[in-house]
Amino acid sequence: MSQLRPTPYSFNRAQRDQVFKVMTLQLDQASTTQLREWETTLAQEYQQFKASGLNLDLTRGKPSAEQLDLSDAMNLILGDDLSNESNTDLRNYGGLDGIPECKRLFAKVLGVANDEILIGGNSSLTLMYFAVLFAQNQGFGALGASWASEGKTTKFLAPVPGYDRHFSVCEHLGIELIPVALNDDGPDMDAVEQLVKADPSIKGIWCVPRFSNPTGTVYSDQVVDRLAQLGKLAGSNFRVFWDNAYAVHSLSDDAPELANIMDRCRAHGTEDSIYIFGSTSKITYAGAGVSFAGMSKGNLKAFSQHLGMSQIGPDKINQLRHVRFLKDSEGLAAHMRAHAAVLKPRFDIVLKHLREGLADTGMASWNEPQGGYFVSFDTLPGLAKEVVQLAADAGVKLTPAGATFPYGKDPDNKNIRIAPSVPSLEEIDRAMAVFVNCVKLASVRQRLS
Repeated sequence: MSQLRPTPYSFNRAQRDQVFKVMTLQLDQASTTQLREWETTLAQEYQQFKASGLNLDLTRGKPSAEQLDLSDAMNLILGDDLSNESNTDLRNYGGLDGIPECKRLFAKVLGVANDEILIGGNSSLTLMYFAVLFAQNQGFGALGASWASEGKTTKFLAPVPGYDRHFSVCEHLGIELIPVALNDDGPDMDAVEQLVKADPSIKGIWCVPRFSNPTGTVYSDQVVDRLAQLGKLAGSNFRVFWDNAYAVHSLSDDAPELANIMDRCRAHGTEDSIYIFGSTSKITYAGAGVSFAGMSKGNLKAFSQHLGMSQIGPDKINQLRHVRFLKDSEGLAAHMRAHAAVLKPRFDIVLKHLREGLADTGMASWNEPQGGYFVSFDTLPGLAKEVVQLAADAGVKLTPAGATFPYGKDPDNKNIRIAPSVPSLEEIDRAMAVFVNCVKLASVRQRLS
């Protein structure tokens, strides 16, 4: 890790450290006198932050420029050689499902067979949106009618905290979202199973199964197996939307693996109940990658027929350059280790500030992810919006409080998603010093009130 410059504020650090040493006491053990002393000290430090003119952004989980640079060799890798194993003229129309070598490479990432995958454009979100749209309005061809044809409001289960763009897809299409708790091993499956048994209008569940956005959760083998059985418990045409966006995005080689959902579905005879998605958005270029969708042959046939109404074929030249650049599973793994070398120091700074500033204070809790792009942070109930606003006023932008819940409504007003991938190491260090101060200040003021 590069040497960090001192955080830019002039508040007396020795005075602050002396006061904060006392703050390692549980918040609920503090006397009113102690609370007032803490509030005064924290407010003074906060004013110093405001006066320093910071302009830092921890809002979105985008690859940094340093990460994007890792893929620059891809731009020159094709030259004039556009030959491919199918002898297809990649410059022309056609090839709706992608070129064979690209399907073979990313089928391994999704854990499906080579004839169970479709390669799309740069965005897996586009494929997910189309999948929901087609299921809602057109149906699954020979596999079943559309959800809308049942004449009831379509509902989706949404493990929370979760990914705001999943929620936006459903909100845009008029699909009702039902929150369910995301536990340390995945969705609360007792609640999920009870809900789908009781209500056949529940037609899907959103899942980010490895390094979930934002909690970093990796679904346990048992949870994966229970999700694979939902197709036998739920109403007709139920689908698990398996957005494995961080399938290869480990921060270390010993990060937990994820069970193969398609294998479990085959074992239970429910392979038609699963849609699997992924992309290279955080592998190569976020705006110029490839996306992929894995599903049963029947689902893939129906999906491709609907998709063919909106496009003739994807960018096959881009697919070829990804294959030439990444080569195979070993090449992909080596490339992702280079990403981890850039990302891990950023997460280390975030966690260092949280541990040193908030551990044992009773003011907060957070995850320590082994992969993905986020740290999920919980304030005391009722404080997330205030912390986000305090940080914004001091020059640090955070994801809006509530964004990780359907309709932007966190019932406890406590979850904040921290996205440290884009800023420099020095900027993250400064931003987290501000963030910890804001959490403490809001917590002490709440206790005093």
